[in-house]
Parts: sequence; C-alpha cells; structure tokens
Amino acid sequence: MEYRTLGRTGLKVSAIAMGTFSFGGVGAFSRVATQGVAEARRLIDCCIDGGVNLFDTANMYSLGRSEEILGEALGEKRNKVLISSKARMRIGDGPNDEGTSRYHLIRECENSLKRLKTDHIDIYFMHEWDGVTPVEEMLSALDTLRQQGKIRYIGCSNYSGWHIMKALGVAEAKNLPRFVTQQIHYTLEAREAEYELLPISVDQGLGVMVWSPLAAGLLSGAFGRDKTPANSRQAAGWSEPPIRDQERLWTIVDALELIAKARDVTVAQVSLAWTLSRPAIASLVVGGLNADQFRDNIGAVDLKLTEDELDTLNRVSRPPYLYPYWHQHNFASDRFGPGDRALHDSYAELGTI
Repeated sequence: MEYRTLGRTGLKVSAIAMGTFSFGGVGAFSRVATQGVAEARRLIDCCIDGGVNLFDTANMYSLGRSEEILGEALGEKRNKVLISSKARMRIGDGPNDEGTSRYHLIRECENSLKRLKTDHIDIYFMHEWDGVTPVEEMLSALDTLRQQGKIRYIGCSNYSGWHIMKALGVAEAKNLPRFVTQQIHYTLEAREAEYELLPISVDQGLGVMVWSPLAAGLLSGAFGRDKTPANSRQAAGWSEPPIRDQERLWTIVDALELIAKARDVTVAQVSLAWTLSRPAIASLVVGGLNADQFRDNIGAVDLKLTEDELDTLNRVSRPPYLYPYWHQHNFASDRFGPGDRALHDSYAELGTI
C-alpha cells in the first residue's frame, strides 16, 4: 500500500480507502448491496490486510445503518485506522433535519459518534453545499466539535469552486477551521473537476479523496456496449453518476481494455491507476461486493502507467477546452503555475486555438 499526505496536514492516508456505501441496504441503498456486520467484518479485515487505513461512511448511508455496521465490525481495530464521515443531507422529516446549521451539525456528529462506537471522527465532511446557512455558522460549529475532541480534520464534498474559496476565505478572515480535503467524483469519464476543483486543490493544499472512482462499476471492465451485469446497481435502476455520452464512455472503456490486456492487469486497475496519477489525489474511496474486488482495487496502487498509456487515455477522455481556459492556453501559458497546470497540461500539445 502507498500512503499519501492529506493536503497540507501531517496525516497519512492509504491511496485506497474503503467505502461503506454498501453497508446496511436500507431503502434505496438496497439497490447497491445489503451487507451486514459479519460480511462487513470480513471485507474490513481484507482491506486492513491490504494496508487500507481509511474507512469512509456518512450519516445518511442507509439512514445511519452504515455507520452502525462499520462501528460494530471494526471493534477493537477502530483505534488503528481512520474514519471519515459526513453530515448535511436530509436524515428526517423535520425542518432542521438537513443542512449545516450549528444545531444540525452538532446533533448529527454526536449521533454519528454513538453509531460508530467511537469518541472521535478523524475526517468530518460537509456532504454538500448549504446556501442557506452562513459559512461562519458552519465553521464555528465545526470549531466547537474540534475543540471538544469529537472531530480531528474537516473537509467538504460536492462543492463548486466558488463555494470552496468562500469557505477558505471566511476561515482565514475569522480564524476558524480550514478545510484540508475535499471528496469529489472524478474519473476518466467524469473529468469536470479539472476545470476548477483540482486546480483549487493544488493551489490551496486540499488533499483530494475521490468517491465512486470506477463510476459505479462502469469503468471496472464489467460493463460494455452490450454488457450490463444482472446484479449491478444500474440493472436495479440506480442512475448515479449520469452518463451524458454513452459512445464516449465505451470509447474510454475500449482504451482501458487495450491497456489492461497489454499489461496483463484488470480494467479496474488501469482506471484507478490513472486517477491516482492525477494532481492532488490523496485517496480513492472504493466499494466492493466481495473480497476479490477489494484485492483487485488495492492492486492498482502498484500499477504505474507509462507516458504513452496516459496520453492515450487523456486523448479519449479529456473534456472540452472551455472559456476562459482556451484563451489562457493561447495567451497565458508562459506564466502558468502549478494550479493552472492541473488543468492545462492535458492540452499542452495543442497549438493556438
């Protein structure tokens, strides 16, 4: 296993983290899996044996059942690993059962601690932007939780670029806790994060964790133009992440399959290895239905793609060169900094546009 420093902290996280989205199977989550404590314990042990030290969950996964199963399955191993959890999403019918208000965050953190059977959460994510609650109120509540020892680090998830910069600016101006990480969706198929989120991460020192790095299995090799596994979440009606260009997806899968065959590795490993090669990436949060899938995903850490392979994958997957980026390419490339290059290096060979 490879351990990477999370942003500008001193915290080391495994390049592959275990996602617990499949624990519980309550409500709509049953379309993914319905793993209980015994199965979760076997999968957790498999991941720990493979060097994984970070386990990711959220208060809304199976309405809290995921946290309960993770806490029960970890048992005495809890203090040897890191736990990340999240709050913000709706978890009840009341007017204060969602958001990042002081009331909601403190209550939900304390509820998560009980379910997880622990006295602290190592990384606490704001699961989604809340445009109603003042940023100062959110960060102040997180500061309270941190001072109480209930959380160690804070992060955001699914924020846009201006949301992140607003939160970082308020943190600096008010001497409040600063996000050290963001958890985002980022794959060969979904590279929108390169426009703003990866450059911000490089420039501001945010360690990136990636959720669903195999696009809910679409980049695992199990899917193809005429191939959808009967036991997949897609076959059960799950629609996340959205795929807006099916032909582009299968073109990417074709390229992955060619590289995987030439290197005698799996499609999933090639896909994960590409993501691990990208700027600011700290950890990929992977899920799995069985131990073999986790072992295969962990194996991606040892796969280093060649420049030719990376170039092939870049050419079939890079997103459109939107404004103002093509204009910057034409007139500002001689003064690009590291944050700029997180986007622009993917288009470096292009002439004037």
